[in-house]
Amino acid sequence: MAKTAIQDLMKWKREGHRWVCLTAYDAPTARVLASSGIPVALVGDSLGNVIMGHDSTVPVTMENMIHHTAAARRGAPELFIVGDLPFLAVQISEDEAVRNAGRLIQEGGADAVKLEGGGPRAATVKRIVEAGIPVMGHLGLTPQNATQLGGYRVQGVDAKSARQIREDAGSLEKAGAFAIVLECIPAPLAASIADEASIPIIGIGAGSDVDAQVLVFHDLVGMAGDFQPRFVRRYAEVEHQMCDAVKRFQQDVACGSFPSSNESFSAAKPADKDVSPEVSPETELSE
Repeated sequence: MAKTAIQDLMKWKREGHRWVCLTAYDAPTARVLASSGIPVALVGDSLGNVIMGHDSTVPVTMENMIHHTAAARRGAPELFIVGDLPFLAVQISEDEAVRNAGRLIQEGGADAVKLEGGGPRAATVKRIVEAGIPVMGHLGLTPQNATQLGGYRVQGVDAKSARQIREDAGSLEKAGAFAIVLECIPAPLAASIADEASIPIIGIGAGSDVDAQVLVFHDLVGMAGDFQPRFVRRYAEVEHQMCDAVKRFQQDVACGSFPSSNESFSAAKPADKDVSPEVSPETELSE
């Protein structure tokens, strides 16, 4: 399958074709997404929670993001990959924001970058886009400043904050963003923003009347423990299956049924008793 282009996303917007985006933090996951026909993958700074075990995304660094973005790229060379700009990657200066965005493209192999924030970030988005780097925006619940927002809670529930999110979406589009993620906002607000915008609006906890949906892969397949936000639907229970596989392996080792003769190597017969046996040269490890 050919790599998705931004022009494809714009065409889908005009045609009303809904699509999905999932996170990928490593090569195997990116390979699964590519094989499943997912058009866009996000290497999110949510890896701080999902992979690194932090209770927020704040500790994630540029080096972490470059490392995981590059891993995802190696796993799926033809997948359209968006790399997240982590906390403090864009806040210090516009020059540094452009430099960090460039690193995700140049060192991480991303096709585009994502950054959080509205109106105050519009000028930064414009600078990055002018440098030739596609930018995806992110409004509503922005995890990097969740403390400032009063915690992980729905945003845009009152008229003032809803108006601000709507204005911010317009500012990001005008600055050149090719898409915007809306996280944890009322469904009617998301629907109206999607209707007004000429660029794709991607929802996560923002109802169904948007152009696309994004979820954390580990939430989707049941690898997030007991954590399950209201907006997540689990399509598998992979963590349970993995635990079961480990337990069965332990049982097989304990009773002596692993490894079997088929899972062991035989030695070539020595020419004489002074020659040490060796594994047959024709034996392949994958057999």
